[in-house]
Amino acid sequence: MTVTCAPCCWGVDDLSNPHLPAWDKVLDEAARAGFGGLELGPYGYIPLDVAQVGGALAARGLSIVAGTIFDDLVDPANRGNLLRQTDEICAFITALPRPATHPGQRFAAPYLTVMDWGHDERDYAAGHSDRAPRLADAAWDGMIATIRAIAARAAGHGVRAVIHPHAGGYIEFEDEIARLARDIAVEEAGFCLDTGHLAYAGMEPVTILKTYADRLDYLHFKDIDPAVQADIMTRRIRFFEACAEGVMCPIGHGCLDYRAVRATLTALGYGGYITIEQERDPQNGGSVLSDLAASRDFLRKTGF
Repeated sequence: MTVTCAPCCWGVDDLSNPHLPAWDKVLDEAARAGFGGLELGPYGYIPLDVAQVGGALAARGLSIVAGTIFDDLVDPANRGNLLRQTDEICAFITALPRPATHPGQRFAAPYLTVMDWGHDERDYAAGHSDRAPRLADAAWDGMIATIRAIAARAAGHGVRAVIHPHAGGYIEFEDEIARLARDIAVEEAGFCLDTGHLAYAGMEPVTILKTYADRLDYLHFKDIDPAVQADIMTRRIRFFEACAEGVMCPIGHGCLDYRAVRATLTALGYGGYITIEQERDPQNGGSVLSDLAASRDFLRKTGF
């Protein structure tokens, strides 16, 4: 297994935020922290220029392990935009040198992570299965059709699409993940399960990893500060506002049991990539390198 990182560790999630760091600074610090790879981050953050970015990656000994679709998957009017993003991202990441393939890795990197986002009614209910509205059947079916179209378009570029249940989107809770697994065949797309998002949504990560072992193509790791989460859950707050308050903490400093996760992945024979994510407010970037070092050190001691 190879552990990588993502621009969200620097607070890069919303491109309209005026405080985002420059993309080349993220590359500098990812390399300085000892990572060999990272995700591309949200569409439009790192320029899709093979010569410019490929040279910057090579100079730092980095590779791109995944591109990202982080957008509204529900609105049928957005499908054309999503397919355009898919084509552009996949053409870019496949023009770069491919990351190494590990024993047990079922699909070669880079991947395309696919996440639903952009709905106030779900954002304010993140982590609250009991009060989060569910999609009506017709809207759900439309979202599934869009995901299938994205996955098929990515496959045409030789890229495996992996669906990421994400806090604050319309694929978050256990019943939605189960419905997703019923509606999209494993041949069409895999899963990128995120330990932190699973726990934030009230699930036990080890149980879900075991349940969807046949879909487990890629992983995200994060940890949760239980005291901050307990406070957050009493308030009406957006998911990334909760992140700005520190609900996500360095791995090993929170409540997730990564020794059990390691034992589970060993038993499942998982091989491939794991990306550390610790969402934050980009204005609170002073601890990025120390937090990444703490997460990486803890995972190394835990056997990753």
